Amino acid sequence: MAAISLPSSSAPGLQSTSSSAEPQGNDMGSQITRITQQIIKLTQQLKSIADSSGSAEDKQKQAELIQEQITMLEAQLAQLQRQQAEKDQQQQTQSAIRPAGANAPSDNHQIDVYI
Repeated sequence: MAAISLPSSSAPGLQSTSSSAEPQGNDMGSQITRITQQIIKLTQQLKSIADSSGSAEDKQKQAELIQEQITMLEAQLAQLQRQQAEKDQQQQTQSAIRPAGANAPSDNHQIDVYI
């Protein structure tokens, strides 16, 4: 069986993914963007396998590895999107409960009345 030589770019978890074009930070929006960009890169690599040199068996194995990575990233993306939707829903519920504006009650805007 021939050894498979994968290009370093086909293993995004093993390489540094920071570049000036990618968003930095750990908030959910940044994570969603990074994962989406990784999926796009892997999809492009998957398309380019057909044009690469090597045996059909090697190409098939490379394609399977890349597809597994895409599947894992899609699962992470779906989980982050669910968490973001839950967070957004929670914020909407809280803002609906508390009225906004100058007359909204808050700890900073209270009047003590003694009789």
